[in-house]
Amino acid sequence: MSNYQFLRYSVEQGVATITLNRPDVYNALNDEITYELQDALKAVAKDAQVRVVVLTGEGKAFCSGQDLKAASGDQKRSFMQSLHKRYNPIVSAMRNLPKPIVCRLNGVAAGAGCSLALACDVIVASEDATLIEVFINIGLVPDSGSSYFLPRTVGMNKAFELCSMGNRVKAAEAVSIGLINKAVPAAELDQAVKFYTDYFAKAPTKSIGLIKKMLNKSVTSTLEEMLEYEAYCQEIAGTSNDYKEGVTAFLEKRKPDFKGQ
Repeated sequence: MSNYQFLRYSVEQGVATITLNRPDVYNALNDEITYELQDALKAVAKDAQVRVVVLTGEGKAFCSGQDLKAASGDQKRSFMQSLHKRYNPIVSAMRNLPKPIVCRLNGVAAGAGCSLALACDVIVASEDATLIEVFINIGLVPDSGSSYFLPRTVGMNKAFELCSMGNRVKAAEAVSIGLINKAVPAAELDQAVKFYTDYFAKAPTKSIGLIKKMLNKSVTSTLEEMLEYEAYCQEIAGTSNDYKEGVTAFLEKRKPDFKGQ
């Protein structure tokens, strides 16, 4: 189903799978793949059949970050322009997507690749995977959302350590500090991801989209603001077809058949 050069994109039974497909360079991000990823995220947003998204990498790595070789051409590049045009739209699209995104962390996630993983809603990793805020190793600072996600998941002190020292965080440690959801042996990764996609593909997707918005808003809001926003979102959820189905199923003592609407 994919016309992309550096991505694989498919939809099956409500699950859209986006695979970064530059395995020869550990799925490093060149200009083309970042624009293709923006397009793929637009596609899943528009496709009513998609209830959940899986983001993963082909080969040994999830994503090694910016392709430094591609970025080292003769033309001087503006970091700000690159982030505004290439990376920031991806992260914004991921966080604003009213559908859950599951990261299938099959290998190393470094730099902007780490940021992409952290922008997902659920992260399921192979025990062999590592996350690295590698920016400091070449004299840069975290970007693509890492400075936003890290303090909110691991706390300020640990976030500073990870960003300023470029530590490798193995999957088991990442689970223990709340950075990712689950780590499993590599042979069990697909099944572990399927546990989440099976659930989300049949869940009340509209409500989950609202939950994403609520949690995004909560990190910069007061309690009073969130109480008001909860009431607003609950009014929307309460008029959904899935709410009607959920109540009917409860009264009829059966499992609800949610359609995501």
